[in-house]
Amino acid sequence: MARAANRQAAEIDYVNQPDPSTNGRPKLETGENHAESDKPQPTPDVVFCSNETQDMCKLKQETREYLQKEWLYFRDSFYYMSSIKKTWNESRKYCQQESADLVVINSREEQNFTTQYSRGRLTWIGLYELGGTEQWIWVDGALLTDSYWGPNEPNRLEKVNPRCVEMRFFNTENSWNDISCTTENFWICEKETAL
Repeated sequence: MARAANRQAAEIDYVNQPDPSTNGRPKLETGENHAESDKPQPTPDVVFCSNETQDMCKLKQETREYLQKEWLYFRDSFYYMSSIKKTWNESRKYCQQESADLVVINSREEQNFTTQYSRGRLTWIGLYELGGTEQWIWVDGALLTDSYWGPNEPNRLEKVNPRCVEMRFFNTENSWNDISCTTENFWICEKETAL
């Protein structure tokens, strides 16, 4: 199943696959209703790239793979919401194994999208404190500029290092909370792409 969170779309080629149960004959000859075989079916491992550059072909293949894994597309990125809990480091490792990373929130729209996408579950994002310095950094190396901290956050309630950031307060746009990175939460991976 492919899902998109907005109206932007990527074109993926599909072909009609022959029905192996008819031994290559059209379904009409077998007396069966052939309407089902006329529906476009995604090819299992092939993306057709007849008149496109190698980069565009690679992008189409990558897009297909993420959509098949049920990642959600929103504004130039694919997102994956975990169904199990892990520590922040384990969550990040999972994302990196998928050629992605924990989500970096760059706009109010992305904050609102990820808050909604997390469906009220405590969720890791890609923000952490740099060595007890009160300086917050994203997994892509950028320093925190715009923030969506929850009420009275960050508060260092748990006097631990390192501290990472979870989405916790879901009745407000400002949902971030600082917490020990060893806590187990759900997480959101983000894979940036250029569709």
